[in-house]
Amino acid sequence: MNEINSRLTKCFTAVFPQMSTADIPTSSTTTFEEWDSLASITLVSVVEEEFAMQIDPEDIEHFVSYQSVFDYLTAKQTA
Repeated sequence: MNEINSRLTKCFTAVFPQMSTADIPTSSTTTFEEWDSLASITLVSVVEEEFAMQIDPEDIEHFVSYQSVFDYLTAKQTA
């Protein structure tokens, strides 16, 4: 799980360079104003590249927080 955390944090840092590393684990679309629809698509793209996976378009709507993305990746890794 720690590997997923560090790689996902790297993705968030790339998409949201203005966000502090300490704020990343609690970030969401409601707590971080810069996280808009364009940023969501960019984040999905970066996550797909980092984790060498294809994210189903219908799953993207659930990517609304760091935790939700982490949970998605964790579920995919254990499946």
